[in-house]
Amino acid sequence: MPESEDAPEVLILRDPRESTKKCSLTPLRGVAGVRFVDYHPERRLDAAGRVLLHTDGEPISPADHGRPLFVIDCSWRRVASLARRIDGAPLLRRLPPLQTAYPRRSTTFEDPAEGLASIEALYAALALMGRTRPELLAGYRWAPEFLRLNRDTLP
Repeated sequence: MPESEDAPEVLILRDPRESTKKCSLTPLRGVAGVRFVDYHPERRLDAAGRVLLHTDGEPISPADHGRPLFVIDCSWRRVASLARRIDGAPLLRRLPPLQTAYPRRSTTFEDPAEGLASIEALYAALALMGRTRPELLAGYRWAPEFLRLNRDTLP
């Protein structure tokens, strides 16, 4: 599907320790406007001016429309490690409280109460920026449930 000129570019820093078979973003490989970069401890990424989803950020909104998006795709316990490889000053933005549809079953650590699958967070961020892209959820098994659970919050 062709992407409109004002669709934000999405840059995803992906932790290669995570299984691509279990990753909710894997179906997005090759999608226009979405670029994956694998984390490497010696690689630095410039995120200046990009919107970075972060719990300490300002609420994401349509005012962010057109800005490129930066997503860190890893387990919660590895976010700080991957974030140390970011240069520049990204614009920190947070999502409103949303419910995940992804069936989490971690036996090693507890997920945050409002934690989302990466594809859920990416879709929600773009939608709240004014760029609803339903095709991004096409390969996500739990998309209908995610949209149902969050119908009052997401456009």
